[in-house]
Amino acid sequence: MIPVVVASSSVAVVTDSTAYLPETVTDKYGIRVIPLHVVVSGVSGREGIEVTPADVARALQYRHLRVTTSRPSPMEFAEVYAELLDAGVSGVVSIHLSAHLSSTYDSAVTAAVGFGDQVAVVDARSTGMGLGFPVLAAAQAAQEGGDLDQVRRAAEQAAARTTALFYVDSLEYLRRGGRISAAEALVGTALSVKPILHVADGRVVVKERVRTTSRALARLEELAVHAAGGDEVDIAVHYLQNPERAAAFGERLTARLSKVRHLYTCEVGAAVAAHVGPGLLGVVVSRV
Repeated sequence: MIPVVVASSSVAVVTDSTAYLPETVTDKYGIRVIPLHVVVSGVSGREGIEVTPADVARALQYRHLRVTTSRPSPMEFAEVYAELLDAGVSGVVSIHLSAHLSSTYDSAVTAAVGFGDQVAVVDARSTGMGLGFPVLAAAQAAQEGGDLDQVRRAAEQAAARTTALFYVDSLEYLRRGGRISAAEALVGTALSVKPILHVADGRVVVKERVRTTSRALARLEELAVHAAGGDEVDIAVHYLQNPERAAAFGERLTARLSKVRHLYTCEVGAAVAAHVGPGLLGVVVSRV
């Protein structure tokens, strides 16, 4: 059992493993992370514990090795909620990836029913640091003494200020996992274009199609600058198996933006890797 540490705040923050917050951040704010399950060729493991991004990337090289994901069960959520409330917190705000991308949110809602108004569940309508930034905003509000409603609103407001964009080498993996339509994937494949996607209203949609990888990455940078809009921002750069490209992208982006408060560069975990495939480069812009 993971030891419970009750922070000075009376509201605890819970999220799932697709937030991809650095461990230093989750430790600092006492954020509880519930892992999704990743199934590789019939063998299930918890994201970040038994299954790594490298495991998924290797499996995706072979079409006969099926990679899928599944939500944590309502019981897994209920056990964490009960543990935190028994430890003395007055409430729990549980923030999760888009309900259009996973049934994790539904699982949390089902578990929360048994705790009445002590648990509030928030759909961040994104994933990766598109989820992580709202979680961080909620944790900061909790640390500052916010009540359950204030902490919930902090997450919702941060989610509304966050833009998630990403590039993938192929739409095939998103199609296999049902995250985009077969028609969208077919157009990209038939025209041999490189897709830029974004998360809109909680769904992954194709934003633009560009002819080459270099042009796609340049356009991704332009879109991130536009999303910042001259405001103070926090930035996250996500990647899968190409940290050097991610670091270079982050350096170029921060050089163009004069008001970057924090830059996070982190590899996506196994659950997202299963749906995007090798070659991912993503950027999340959170206006402060």
